[in-house]
Amino acid sequence: MAYFQGFIVPVPETNRESYLKIARESVPLFTDYGAQRIVECWGCDVPRGEITDMYGAVNAEKSENIVFSWIDWGTKEGFYKAHRDMGSDERMEEPSEMPFDGMRMIYSGFEIVGESGTSGPTGYVQGYVAPVPKEKREAFADMCKAMRDIAIDNGALHAVDGWAAGIKNGTVTDFKQAVKAEAGEAIAFGYAEWPSKDAFDQGSVKMREDARMPSPGADMPMDGKRLIYGGFEVMLDTGS
Repeated sequence: MAYFQGFIVPVPETNRESYLKIARESVPLFTDYGAQRIVECWGCDVPRGEITDMYGAVNAEKSENIVFSWIDWGTKEGFYKAHRDMGSDERMEEPSEMPFDGMRMIYSGFEIVGESGTSGPTGYVQGYVAPVPKEKREAFADMCKAMRDIAIDNGALHAVDGWAAGIKNGTVTDFKQAVKAEAGEAIAFGYAEWPSKDAFDQGSVKMREDARMPSPGADMPMDGKRLIYGGFEVMLDTGS
């Protein structure tokens, strides 16, 4: 994987199955144009934050949950070619009734700054979005590499960290607004895949005890207070 699209979507709790139905029906379209893997995840442990959080990222209403999703396009060139070619495909027409507010869905393309492990029978995902000063990309990549190694050694299957230096402004919201990004900051989007929530719960305890974990108060190449994250149950994984 070298390039992927990341998504955060507000979906009413009652519309989970109708959202999943549309996601499944869209798989042939995206795979016909080169998508290598599509993953859709439903929020099951998404905390509220003091400054921002996944809910605030998409102006979620009280009755809405968060979907965390990505599409692996293999290469940036492959994505842009698919984006051009899909425009004329009649299957791109929106359903008459959408199970979510598309105006509040946020998405972007991300280059990979690091990847560890191999995808397996994934049941649970820890996902995040963070603002990172553009000049600290290398330091951020080094930090992510260390954290991926710790996660993999303690039970994670696969972990990826992505980077978007330029994101267009959204009409209602966007990834920059989601983490209150400042001038000169890029957006990082990443995730760690686990076999199950139980595996994550057990692994996270071991991670906290791992000697390689940064000590509390250690310098970070980003503002951790504006990082948003959550735990998600995998609903759909075309690579499974």
